[in-house]
Amino acid sequence: MRRVPADSPVLPDLSIRQLEYLAAVADHQTFSDAASDVGVSASALSQGLAELERRLGVELFEREGRRRKLRPTAVPVVEHARHVLALTADLARWRDRLTGGVSGTVRLGMIDVAAVVHFPDVLRTFRAVHPDVDLVLRVQPSSALVEAVRSGDVDLAVCVEPPTPPDDLELTPLLTEPLGVYAPPGTDQRARADAWGPWVLFPAGSHTRLQVEQALAAAGAPVTVAAESHQPDVIREMVRLGVGWTVLPRSQVDPTTDGDLVAGRELLRRRLVLTRRRRAVHDPVVDLLSQRLRRRPAN
Repeated sequence: MRRVPADSPVLPDLSIRQLEYLAAVADHQTFSDAASDVGVSASALSQGLAELERRLGVELFEREGRRRKLRPTAVPVVEHARHVLALTADLARWRDRLTGGVSGTVRLGMIDVAAVVHFPDVLRTFRAVHPDVDLVLRVQPSSALVEAVRSGDVDLAVCVEPPTPPDDLELTPLLTEPLGVYAPPGTDQRARADAWGPWVLFPAGSHTRLQVEQALAAAGAPVTVAAESHQPDVIREMVRLGVGWTVLPRSQVDPTTDGDLVAGRELLRRRLVLTRRRRAVHDPVVDLLSQRLRRRPAN
């Protein structure tokens, strides 16, 4: 328990309502107008102000005929009342933002392409419109994000749709994106699928890797893996060095910088989903970001 110094003043037990009555009287010509402004009867206003005087131990009003007016000595009390009311209004606005879903913390997970290609405008707008929200972003592969959602380390994740929909997670489709075959510079674009490879791919166990291997097998291409990386930039550089072919989202290959890569036909399309724990307690601020992510037009 906090110890109060012996020389500390005894604080009067004042209510916000009493301070509101005092500020209203200072702002209006009559008690009747002041009472109307704060939504009480003139009698209730008078009683509240009398109680304020009693708790302060200071007379705030003097009579002028049938009217009561504030004494000059009441000015510091009025200024205190206005200050406290302003601070309390700030607190009420903060509370409203918090309970209304526009304050607090939201932990968001994304795969790299979602963060830097598909949703950066959503994130920038969300931060600008809701500066009181602490948006914590984690960028990881899809499989790691799914586990982070499951463990509660993140509230939401935008990732590649898992091969098998998990029972404990809610998956909301956001968009689909094409993945194309890319070969080292100088490769014959007319090469048949059975001549494609070897491959530089995302690591084994990733959601995209499984889909790519299935699509390559369906196209008749042998799947011999020469190298792996989670980073599209690293994959593109290894392809440029002739280590092997790759399959990447079209959005992660820039024609202006990667024009020397030989682009083959579209191999498959993958779906990005918004992932959330099923039956989780819904935080309003998390719901708000979820809505904004879902509003992005799907491909």
